[in-house]
Amino acid sequence: MTSPAISNGIYVILGASGNTGSIIADYLLSKGKTVRVVGRNAERLKRFLDKGAEAYIADWGDAPALTKAFNGAHAAYIMFSPARTRENQKQESTAIAQAVKESGICYAVHLSSYGAQVPEGTGPVAGLHSSEQKLNAIGDLNVLHLRAAYFMENNLHAIGMIRGMGLIGNALLPDVKLPMIATPDVGDFAAQRLLRLDFSGKRVRELLGERDLSMAEATAVIGRGIGQPDLEHKQLPYEPVEQALTQLGITPKGAAMYIEMYKAINTGVLIPLEPRSPENTTPTSLETFVQDVFAPEYQRNKGH
Repeated sequence: MTSPAISNGIYVILGASGNTGSIIADYLLSKGKTVRVVGRNAERLKRFLDKGAEAYIADWGDAPALTKAFNGAHAAYIMFSPARTRENQKQESTAIAQAVKESGICYAVHLSSYGAQVPEGTGPVAGLHSSEQKLNAIGDLNVLHLRAAYFMENNLHAIGMIRGMGLIGNALLPDVKLPMIATPDVGDFAAQRLLRLDFSGKRVRELLGERDLSMAEATAVIGRGIGQPDLEHKQLPYEPVEQALTQLGITPKGAAMYIEMYKAINTGVLIPLEPRSPENTTPTSLETFVQDVFAPEYQRNKGH
């Protein structure tokens, strides 16, 4: 049972304007909870203020600002910004752990990744392994690490390539299966656990999506959903993919980290620990995601 003091406490949501954080913030606000939304951009937090939330502006690497945001709160949703470099990851995870410890937060749900049990060689996922360890070292903290699958939303980056080249190309092998999840399912699960606070100690929960899919299978689903049933996936060499990532604005070190992650997936290093079960399977299929999200976005981008 959750104590009244905890259930009526303050919730802090990092990344509240993002795909998962926004769902959590909206849900807790709908339940009448006191919510602090934390982000880098005040304008993007404004809609939560209109619903009664408090807003704090903080950079994830700024421990004093984060401590101020966490002070007096009982529970928090913790996530990290998209990987730029290992140095950024280390700075952020150290600052967040310091703020959690100094503020005395009792409960945290931490957005991690499947494969975070592996300490190195997995690109940005290795940084999440480190952040799990830092949070686990806080003695009084009850923390639930959500090791989420590969986000279905990552496939949205392929829209330009489909338009320009008539295919989906990336560094992943076409027939290696990986778990894929829609981010709203992650947000929904995290919101429920934060509302109930039904975990204690240091816990891990893998969230593996509706089913495992290879890129060839995912491409076929996407193709059918956008009226291009012959759409194909092509594995591209690592070096051109790395160059393309830097052209998209990712730092060279960040691009190298993503290549390391792709290699870890292709070689079977980055895999879930748990067998698939009702507990780690989430409802949204890739077909539903394509119908509700991918196809409308593809249509919107027709003129671009």
